[in-house]
Amino acid sequence: MTSSTGKRVPEPITRIVSKLGLGDDQFDMYGRYAAKLSLGLLDGIESRPKGKYVGVTAINPTPFGEGKTVVSIGLSMGLCRRAKNAIVTLRQPSLGPVFGIKGGGAGGGCSRVLPTEDINIHFTGDLHAVAAANNLLAAMIDNHSARGLSPEVRPEDITWRRSLDINDKGLADIETGRNDVPMAPRRTTGFDLTAASEVMSVLALASDMQDLRRRLGRIVVTSPNAAIPVTADQIGAAGAMAVLLRKALQPNLVQTCEQTPAIVHAGPFANISHGNSSVIADRIALSLADYVVSESGFGSDLGAEKLMNLKCPIAGISPSAEVLVCTVRSLKYHSGRFDVRPGRPLPESLLKEDLAALEAGISNLTGHLASLRSYGIPVVVAINRFPTDTEAELSRVRELALSAGARHVVRVDSFSKGGEGALELADAVIEACNEPSQFRPLYSVSDTYENKLNLIARKVYGADGVDLAPDVQERIRRWEQSGFGGLPVCVAKTQYSLSHDPKLLGRPTGFRVPIKDARLSAGAGFLLVMTEGISLMPGLPNHPAAISLDIDPAGEIVGLKTE
Repeated sequence: MTSSTGKRVPEPITRIVSKLGLGDDQFDMYGRYAAKLSLGLLDGIESRPKGKYVGVTAINPTPFGEGKTVVSIGLSMGLCRRAKNAIVTLRQPSLGPVFGIKGGGAGGGCSRVLPTEDINIHFTGDLHAVAAANNLLAAMIDNHSARGLSPEVRPEDITWRRSLDINDKGLADIETGRNDVPMAPRRTTGFDLTAASEVMSVLALASDMQDLRRRLGRIVVTSPNAAIPVTADQIGAAGAMAVLLRKALQPNLVQTCEQTPAIVHAGPFANISHGNSSVIADRIALSLADYVVSESGFGSDLGAEKLMNLKCPIAGISPSAEVLVCTVRSLKYHSGRFDVRPGRPLPESLLKEDLAALEAGISNLTGHLASLRSYGIPVVVAINRFPTDTEAELSRVRELALSAGARHVVRVDSFSKGGEGALELADAVIEACNEPSQFRPLYSVSDTYENKLNLIARKVYGADGVDLAPDVQERIRRWEQSGFGGLPVCVAKTQYSLSHDPKLLGRPTGFRVPIKDARLSAGAGFLLVMTEGISLMPGLPNHPAAISLDIDPAGEIVGLKTE
């Protein structure tokens, strides 16, 4: 449906709810075009037969993104056009990229979720609830420490940081309590982006309200140097944090631009968190649909690796197939022959036919294919078409991807044609999902942290192994002694390379991955490790996307950069 101005207008969300067969007690209206799904909904539908779970990932992108969200939404609409009940599950956009380089995360063109502007900016306020819960804990830790409450928390042992959903690099490292007030000790700390916070990961991985409360309670807020690990429950903050997150835990139901259902919930980044939508959203979708299309952030070395090794084992989900998105321009970019920089337009030479550059950069695709195939599920390569692609380039990508082990290689044009432009992909996914799934994670959680990291480095990144800084080794050893071994790992690294170094394009070899820091995320249930060059509070580019945003005389948002 379109308005008189040509703008796409969503249907009332009650019609989408009706298509899913939900009762009035199974959702809460949030305005005219969105609804919060009831947490009790799962009790009534979880016994239903489960749909097929299809992950969507990508090769390492250019700094501008290559349309993975567009392909995910397009695939779900294409499946619906093939008379399959399909739901796409996406993460909530963070204001960091919306106002920074990449822009919004609700798709674009004829493959979007609606209402696009609302989803990209504030939406249902879930990210603000996450920041409030995170910062309430920070304030209560400082108060607990300054007042000398039991258990003792020394200022130098506090590891918990504050969060903000804006790229504000000036707050990454700060000193608080400078007035020596009795409620806050003077200490060095900082802010992380809300999408990178442990509370966001907790929200995304919790299976229900009780699990959310348990996870919040076991968050560890002190370093391994403390006499004992101190938790949010011991500070007395977890209950109030759960209250703040009560509504945020309910998944958000919206619609695609073809009026098919979409669930947009939780927003952990893939390069600095686990990068997948919520467990609750996926479990609800799997009981309501024949196919659930779930996007993982960035390339398969980030979001998909964490989907397979972290989220799926926690959620008890077994993927039926994986879609690997690539573009001609990103493959040519991985030849290393083009000067592509964040905040600057793509060079004209990258947009011209160049088979030599394409063949030089195809190794990035083959590296991702090799990694994904190791999980025992079929991989479908989706070439997201751009107007500058030539027939010779598209044919060459298909030929090389098939020879590298892709089950199917198809072209996708959902940006211009919506679900119709993803019918070939839908057919390939249906065929792939009919094959027996032999899904298996890469490692066992009972293995040591160092062995897990070495497996990921070798099997996923193509590295020779990892190098743990001595202080990181000691920190991990102390956590294991305190009973925090046996968790999966979440690696924070650059999204622009299979390696830790954004300058190493293609499929690099002969390198080792330096681990500079490690943080225990006991509430989320994983060990977060960081490579060189990673910050959990990104900065803004020379020309932020926020500069182009404004309001027109009718009160409509203009200048919102979409995928």
